[in-house]
Amino acid sequence: MQKLSAFLKKPLVRIGLGLLVLLLVGGAVGGIYLTQLSPDQPIVFPHSVHVALGAPCTYCHPSATWGPTAGLPTTSKCWGCHQQIPPTSPELVKLANYVKENKEIPWVPVTTVGDFVRFNHRPHVAAGVACETCHGNVAKMTVAQKPFVQNMGWCLDCHKRMRPEQFAHLSDCSLCHY
Repeated sequence: MQKLSAFLKKPLVRIGLGLLVLLLVGGAVGGIYLTQLSPDQPIVFPHSVHVALGAPCTYCHPSATWGPTAGLPTTSKCWGCHQQIPPTSPELVKLANYVKENKEIPWVPVTTVGDFVRFNHRPHVAAGVACETCHGNVAKMTVAQKPFVQNMGWCLDCHKRMRPEQFAHLSDCSLCHY
C-alpha cells in the first residue's frame, strides 16, 4: 500500500491520471452530444411544406399507430404524389433518380433510442399523445431535427406530467427495458 501511495504522489502520475479523467469525461460528454445531433438525410425533406399542404404525420409514418416504430416513407410513397410534379428542385431530381434506379431512399432515423430501450409508438398514439410532444413542431422544420434531449429522465418527466395517476405503472423499468 505504501508503494502505491508513493507512486500516486509523483507529479507525472498525477498529471497522467488527471489527463485520463479529462479524456473519459470529454468522451462521455462528446458521445452524449453526438447522439443528440440530427443526421444528414439523402434528400432534404421539407416537413414544413408537407404539413402546410395538410399531410398528417401518419401518412408518411403509418406504422406509428400500430407498431413499435413510426416507419419511414418508401420511395413509392413519395413518388405517389411527386410523379405529378415536375422535378424542379435538386431534391425532387434525387427522388426521381431513386425511382428510376428502383432503389429505396436510405433515410436515416432522426430520433433513436439505445438498444437497451424498447420504445413503442402505439400506446403513445392510443393515449392521444401528439407527435409534436416528442418530435417538436415539424410544421416549422425543413429537415426533421431532435428538438429535445431525449433520455430516460425526459421520458419519466413526461409520464409524470401526462398521467400522474398512472405514474407507478409508467415508471416501471420493465415497461421500456426488456
